[in-house]
Amino acid sequence: MTQTVSRRPLDPIALADGIRSGNRASLARAITLVESRKADHRAIARQLVQDLLPLTGKALRVGITGVPGVGKSTTIDQLGSNLTAQGHKVAVLAVDPSSTRTGGSILGDKTRMAQLAVDSNAFIRPSPSAGTLGGVAAKTRETMLLCEAAGFDVILVETVGIGQSETTVADMVDFFLVLMLPGAGDELQGIKKGVLEIADMIAVNKADGEGALRARAAASDYRAALHILAPRSLTWSPPVVTISGLANEGLQEMWAQVELHRDKMSATGEFQKRRADQQVAWMWDLLQQRMMEALTGNASTAGRLKQLEAQVRNGDTAVSVAVEEIASIIGV
Repeated sequence: MTQTVSRRPLDPIALADGIRSGNRASLARAITLVESRKADHRAIARQLVQDLLPLTGKALRVGITGVPGVGKSTTIDQLGSNLTAQGHKVAVLAVDPSSTRTGGSILGDKTRMAQLAVDSNAFIRPSPSAGTLGGVAAKTRETMLLCEAAGFDVILVETVGIGQSETTVADMVDFFLVLMLPGAGDELQGIKKGVLEIADMIAVNKADGEGALRARAAASDYRAALHILAPRSLTWSPPVVTISGLANEGLQEMWAQVELHRDKMSATGEFQKRRADQQVAWMWDLLQQRMMEALTGNASTAGRLKQLEAQVRNGDTAVSVAVEEIASIIGV
């Protein structure tokens, strides 16, 4: 006779209490609720975030990006370990839009970040393995708040994809760090000008051994490139530093720049304003996402939407006419 194993009913109050006490199992379960597509799970997750909101906002949120092979995981692993050794609690989250195409995730981060994976003061969470970039980013924001409520005072958000994910991550963090390789070249390693414009600091990695000289030359190139770009803030001019994540060189000085940025921006009120603006932008992004889900998830309208899409694609229906019909469907 097969025995049916029943799942424990979800207790939002106990879950919130567990997160407040720093219980990792409670935090992991809450994040799973955030990532769930079930309506009842989403409702519990929303209530959890609301209840825990007074405990959020105290962490330093840092986004980290870079081309494949630049050494993001090695650098994050060593930087995070340095920070936990200094008494910080570090959460590493990831925004990986590529996982929506391949069906995979960056679960490998737990093996690539060997030190942090076994560090009791660190928490590594890969991005959801399905959904649009916007959906992944929304879940990352909520996950960030849950980690802060659990007592993590440094949140490192890694962007794995190239392109829109950089801007998405920059819009949810306090500080945006771009890692570069030695030997920049005229093409700046394929990094778009837009990424340099949103960078709060550039760190040329692998600046050890034979790479040290090339790293210094690349740093000079990036300083020249930044010099002709308008800075995001009059308070802060993005520095360019050289580091070696593998050799743990320059990371302390790099982190000092992150803290200096926080202090300077806080003194002018820009730090708080950036966060407030991010919250409002998140509200509108989430609303748009929910409206699109309601529209495309309705079986009675999904068929007509596909017809209109095909008609627009074939040039049979004007875009404005199609939009007007879609708007009438949702009553706006």
